Amino acid sequence: MLLLALDTATPAVTVALHDGTDVVASSSQVDARRHGELLLPAVDRVLGAAGTGLDAVTGIVVGTGPGPYTGLRVGLMTADTFGAALGVPVHGVCTLDGLAFAADIDGPFVVATDARRKEVYWARYADSRTRLTGPAVDRPADIAEQVAGVPAVGAGALLYPDAFPDVHGPEHVSAAALASLAAERLARGEELEAPRPLYLRRPDAQVPKNYKVVTPR
Repeated sequence: MLLLALDTATPAVTVALHDGTDVVASSSQVDARRHGELLLPAVDRVLGAAGTGLDAVTGIVVGTGPGPYTGLRVGLMTADTFGAALGVPVHGVCTLDGLAFAADIDGPFVVATDARRKEVYWARYADSRTRLTGPAVDRPADIAEQVAGVPAVGAGALLYPDAFPDVHGPEHVSAAALASLAAERLARGEELEAPRPLYLRRPDAQVPKNYKVVTPR
């Protein structure tokens, strides 16, 4: 097994290679505006560090979000393209699950990433491998009672300390965590999610409902 994992659902452009036992190479760079520019060079860098080529990859793992439309689709389209070109399966993993896995917290906690518009993408977990609710998108003040009294993980929680007073790392997801979680699930014979985006809301860009009528003079 050689899994190539990538995620662009958060400001982190992150790539990792997993051999079924451990992560053999990884790269992460935080830049919310350059997902498309940074992703393929990161893939090349990771493959080079591992001393292998793309043709050796046996499966693709991609973070499915939730995340902003523009960034999220970069990773998903790249994963689909790699899968089609190589003839290998493409596995989806919820980005929040990757953050939860990396946090490795015993007991209940929540994961929250920045959804912009003064909202967060969030989910509640029983432990680092078990999601209880979500993912969802909400204003922090609207879910303050639901998340009260439990630790929180992620950049979204850091932005709103009134709703999330007890924040733990990591801030952003890593492809290393996604790959490790996916490898663990595959080893147990579990079927992973389809590589489909969890947008949770409509994109900011909308087709105008009413076009301006221009008549000749």
